[in-house]
Amino acid sequence: MRKIASILLIDDDDATNFINKLLINRLSITNELLVAKNGKDALKLLEDCASNKSLIPDLILLDINMPVLDGFGFLNAFQDMDCPGKEDTLIAVLSTSLNPKDLERVQKAGVQVFLNKPLTKESLIDLVTTYMG
Repeated sequence: MRKIASILLIDDDDATNFINKLLINRLSITNELLVAKNGKDALKLLEDCASNKSLIPDLILLDINMPVLDGFGFLNAFQDMDCPGKEDTLIAVLSTSLNPKDLERVQKAGVQVFLNKPLTKESLIDLVTTYMG
């Protein structure tokens, strides 16, 4: 399995972030792991992307339901950002939502991958090998 340069976790739940960081680190699949507690914080992390392409993560694991700025708000803002290389970023929604309308909105936003929480070793390996070569 290829190593990913950078992964960004966007989730407001501390326990989920802790478990996901533990899983990602145990699999040694990335050189850099960034965490944001909501869409607004994630956008702040990405603001410097125009001048520093290395800040653009290869993979974003995005929760839908968060305070401040939810996953859908993040997706809209990310699409509007002027960031060279962002088209190469894979965004995977990671959610507990079983609402078909959420899945439909995610697909309309151009997201290819919708995973149910919790993230597992198998789902992460499958995601990386299937979509990231």
